[in-house]
Parts: sequence; C-alpha cells; structure tokens
Amino acid sequence: MSDKYTTIHYHNYLELDALLSLQKERSKAVGESAHDETLFIIMHQVCELWFKQILTELDSVLLLFREERVREDNMHTVLLRLRRVSVIIDLLIEQVKVMETMTPLDFLDFRDYLFPASGFQSVQFRLIETTLGLREEDRLTYHGKSYKTVFTEEQQDRLDTVEQGGSLFELVERWLERTPFLQFGDFDFLSNYKEAVERMIARDQQHIRDSELSPEMKEMRLRVLGDTTTYFRHVLDRAEHERMIEQGEARLSYDATIAALLINLYRDQPILNIPFQLLTELMIIDEALTTWRYRHAQMVMRMIGNKIGTGGSSGHNYLAQTAERHKIFRDLHNISSLLIPRSALPALPEELARGLGFYFRGR
Repeated sequence: MSDKYTTIHYHNYLELDALLSLQKERSKAVGESAHDETLFIIMHQVCELWFKQILTELDSVLLLFREERVREDNMHTVLLRLRRVSVIIDLLIEQVKVMETMTPLDFLDFRDYLFPASGFQSVQFRLIETTLGLREEDRLTYHGKSYKTVFTEEQQDRLDTVEQGGSLFELVERWLERTPFLQFGDFDFLSNYKEAVERMIARDQQHIRDSELSPEMKEMRLRVLGDTTTYFRHVLDRAEHERMIEQGEARLSYDATIAALLINLYRDQPILNIPFQLLTELMIIDEALTTWRYRHAQMVMRMIGNKIGTGGSSGHNYLAQTAERHKIFRDLHNISSLLIPRSALPALPEELARGLGFYFRGR
C-alpha cells in the first residue's frame, strides 16, 4: 500500500526526537553550563533551516529561467517564490532581536568554547550568495585567501557547481537581453528615449534659468538635474557602458540594462507588469540581505565590541564591510537615475501598445 494512505503522527513526521536532541552545549560538556548557549545554538540552527528553504526556492527559480524561452505562465511562479525568499530574509532580520536578549556578559560565559567556529563557515549562506550572483572577485577576502578555503572539498565542489551552472543574475541578464520590444517596426525605443530625455532636460534647464532663484541656487539645481553627459550617458552610448563594465562600475550588459529601463518606464503596460515586479523583488532581496548583514554586524559590535571574531576575522569591521560590498543587483537600483516622468515618456505605436496590453480580438 502507498505511504500516502498510511497513518503518521505529528511527532514522528517532524522527527522531533532527532531535532530536539541536536542542541549540544559545549559548556555543559565541561561542567560549566552556560544558560544562553542553548539560545545561541537554536538561533543558528533555525537560520540554517531557513537557508535551506531559501536555496529550495532559488533552485526552483533557476530551473525555470534555464529554459531557452522563459514561459510567461511561469513568471508568476518565479515572482511568488522570490517573494517568499524576501519574506524569509525579513524573518531572519527580526530574529536578531531574540539573540539580542542575550547580554555580552552572558555570551562570555561560553564564547571561549566556540573557537574557531564562525558564521563565515556557513556553506548554505555562501551557496545563497553564489546562487543569487555574488562573484568571488567581488567578495572581501578571508585572510587574503579564497572564501572557499574554510570549507571541505565536498562543500567546495558544491560551490563550484553553482558558479559554473549560471547564477540568477546571469540568467536574468540573458532573459532581459531577449526582450522583444526594444525594436518594434519603425519604433526604436532607445532613440525615442534619447529624444525624450533631451526635451525633458532642456525644458527643466530653462525653467531653472527663468526662475527667481539666486545664481548660486540655480547653479546647484542645474548640477542636480544633470544632462546627457552625466546619469544618462552610459545608456545612450554602448561604448561608455562597456567601459563602465571593464572598470567595475557596472555589471549588467548594455542590452539587459536597456531592457530593464524599458520595463521600468512602461511598467503600467499589463505584459510588463510582472517583469517589473520581478526586477523589483530582486532589489528587495538585495536590500534585505544588506539589512541582515548590517544587523548582524551591529549585534556583533554589541556583543564583542572590537574583539576579533571566533573564526579569526576582524569581527564587526568585516561584517560591516560585507554589508556595503556584497550587493548583487546594484545595476537594477541604478536604473532609477535613468527614469523620466510618465508625462515625458515617448508614446508607443498603437500596435505595440495593444501587444503589451490585454487585448481581446473578436471574430
């Protein structure tokens, strides 16, 4: 008979005997039981369980994006699973508050038993970063060595497999590059966008010059406004964008960047709405991970001050630097500097507008 029709008890289904026996306090083993060590262990075990779920969601998203042609009916599934990831990360951030109910003195009761263990050694968290698209060359080094040196050979192989299989960043980049609406008949998005930007800037510059502001304030306003040689330059000049990629100032390809810009500008078109939400969700995940790293860094500062971490890192300083440096979808955030008001958007040809909308063709 299939297991589907056999009975199961809650306790056995969740393997609670095994699960609840996994908290083994090192302080208790030497006869110096530290009350808060159980909390410390449970908090980190819970994090690892949530990391497992995040990887489950991300792996499923990668499978959908690896299709030669990403089906529109899969996009909503991708969006929902990415939203689940961001909600889980929000929960991880909230859980820091529970850890902070432990005082620095409570932590000192068992900290000496933790050497050389470190959160840096969480292979699941490194898999999450790598799966999302954090490259080794963009990481802070660990004692001047590859971050992989702290892992076993088997764990390193897992990380290598993820790197070679294509990250979510890379797969989303290819998906964006296939956007079909950049050139539609006689409508060329980029040339129309450039003309709209030039009109908008010229109009705003004139309004500033005609205003009653002081000369100093006018000069400042004009600098803030910018022109086609500042914020917009790299999308209006492929060579400039390629230079930025070579210099590490950008990562997303030129074609993918233009596609992301179109999706953001015409987000209200029904067919582009879910792609817009998907790009937004990637930014939310990036922001949430940055917040989680920052909260972790603040908690470490509170617990150990400027002491060296148990794994030998610089502790708070290292964690604070990763919060700023280990951002993955920075290019998507930078699209905001390229946006123009809806009132300045180039009008879409009627046929393209119908193609992007909910259009029912009757008999």
